Parts: sequence; C-alpha cells; structure tokens
Amino acid sequence: MDTYLLVRLIHILSATLLFGTGLGSAFYMWRAHKSGNVQVIADVSRNVVLADWLFTTPTVLIQPISGLWLLSTRGYALTEPWILVSLVLYALAGSCWLPVVWLQIRMRNLADSALRGKTALDARYHHYMRWWFLLGWPAFASVLVIYALMVFKRLPGW
Repeated sequence: MDTYLLVRLIHILSATLLFGTGLGSAFYMWRAHKSGNVQVIADVSRNVVLADWLFTTPTVLIQPISGLWLLSTRGYALTEPWILVSLVLYALAGSCWLPVVWLQIRMRNLADSALRGKTALDARYHHYMRWWFLLGWPAFASVLVIYALMVFKRLPGW
C-alpha cells in the first residue's frame, strides 16, 4: 500500500475516533449527570475517564503528526488560510479538552466518594459539571469546522 494512503487512512480513522469518542463520552456523561443517580454517575464517569486515556489521548497525538506529514507530502504551506484556521481551532479544542479531562477526573473521584459514603454529590461536583458542559461546546464546534476545512481545503468565500 502507498505510504501516503496509509497515513491518510490513519489520519481519517483517528479523526473519526477522536470525534466519536468525544461525542459519545459527552452524551453519556451528560445523561448520567441528568439522572442524578450517584451510582450511574460514578460508573459512567469512570468509563469516560478511561475512554479519554485509551482513545482520545492517542488520537490527539496522532492527528497533528499525521496531518503535518500529509500536508508536507502534498506541498501545502502551513500559512494557507484553511490550515492556519484548522491549527488555531485544534489548539482551541485542545485548550478546552485539557481542563475537561481534569474536571472529569475530579467528578469521577467525587462521585466515587459520594457512592462509598452513601452521600449526595457535593457542590464541587455541580460546579465542575457546569464548567465541563461549557468547555465542551467550543471544542465540539471547533472539531466540526476542522472537519469541513479538511474536506473543502479552503475557507468559505476563498
């Protein structure tokens, strides 16, 4: 198989896994939170943190490495507007994702503690959940726009 096609396949599969894991984790974490059931919240948050380590973290690393390799083999300059915007959006998504991971770990720990102590979730959990929810939107929107830029390879109107 041609190296370019193999790296392109890895890049596309990695992007799909990154987006799918993010969307799936967000859906299940939010649904668990809305249930108000500490057992469900603890179980789901454990799995969401695990999914981030197993799936999201590797894809976050694979994306720029494979993307930059693909760009260089096709002669694209990093200064092309669609590439610059993609890189800025990727940095924005990452700057939202890192605190989200931290928040998810804290929420998991708080849910586990509440479950063990047979208590309600404390105010910190709810504070973290608000931030988790707010940070998810710019990350999600950024990834959607990056997908469009990768497909069309230009900014709208350019």
